[in-house]
Amino acid sequence: MKKMSVLDRILLLVTGLLAAYQIVTGIGDAPALSAWAYTIAFGVLLVAGLLLIIMGFEILDSPWVIIVSTIIPLSLSSGLIAEYLPQITIPYLIFAIAGFLAIVYTRLNANTPKKTATIVLAAIHGIAGMLIFLLPIILAAQGTLPGGFALVGVGGALIGVGGLLLAFLKAGKPILPQKTILTLLPGLLLLMTAAFVIGFAAV
Repeated sequence: MKKMSVLDRILLLVTGLLAAYQIVTGIGDAPALSAWAYTIAFGVLLVAGLLLIIMGFEILDSPWVIIVSTIIPLSLSSGLIAEYLPQITIPYLIFAIAGFLAIVYTRLNANTPKKTATIVLAAIHGIAGMLIFLLPIILAAQGTLPGGFALVGVGGALIGVGGLLLAFLKAGKPILPQKTILTLLPGLLLLMTAAFVIGFAAV
């Protein structure tokens, strides 16, 4: 396992500060459900960054890391759906809760084949990530929201990439070498968080 460098810790610290800033400032006039969903997502991101700084990349060996990190895209996508596609809020919340429970089960059940656990994780991450990616870009392109909101979609793309890299790494079939993934991870988290913060600030 790659040892965490000083630069890695600095990047993660800045990521945590951006997440904390977003929690404190909130997001425009978002409805209560969306505000709670966004707060949970950035709260988990803040805690995850701090744990990585304190415990190093070794913490990624825990199955709980994948489980907890899934809360970020599921919460963000739920917040976006509740705010901009309220007519499908309840069906999507059912999907998000069921998807999260499926990931918990497949990650903690020792009898679950790694391939099955990876497919479940990739499917849930993929759907949530595509929503975070596409919805802000479509709304910005239509002129419904300011163009800067499209950066939330960029953050969605980055969170999808990061989630899949970690998922396949945990499954023992990494897309890139482990060292490369761990080298990219802190910078990826920072860029993702910055895109979210700047994008939401445009609303």
